[in-house]
Amino acid sequence: MNRPGFTSLQKDTPMPFDPEYHEQAPTREQIDQLPGKVVLEFGANWCSHCQGLSPAVESLLTDADDLQHIRVADGKGKRLGRSFAVKLWPTLVLLSDGKPIAKLVRPSAEQLQEGFDLLAGS
Repeated sequence: MNRPGFTSLQKDTPMPFDPEYHEQAPTREQIDQLPGKVVLEFGANWCSHCQGLSPAVESLLTDADDLQHIRVADGKGKRLGRSFAVKLWPTLVLLSDGKPIAKLVRPSAEQLQEGFDLLAGS
């Protein structure tokens, strides 16, 4: 998995904001084993809701150098998204040491901030 957004899986280092949703996704097992704090974001590059939330996600990640950001292109039959019961985009799953601590479905900027605050405190 040698592409933006997933090099963090190999190096165990935080990654800055990733502007693209990627078709190739890690497995649920890989996600469950990730150390540290992770923002796993499901959506599609063409999704207007995803595009609208993107600046807020980028802004929050700019100041959070201890977070990994992984963007996954979701859709019918995508196993990773189904394992997190993703039904609407964008959906952000906030994880701490591989354990989900919050799931944000089409969050407002305020809900997104609250989720990031919760993740920071975990």
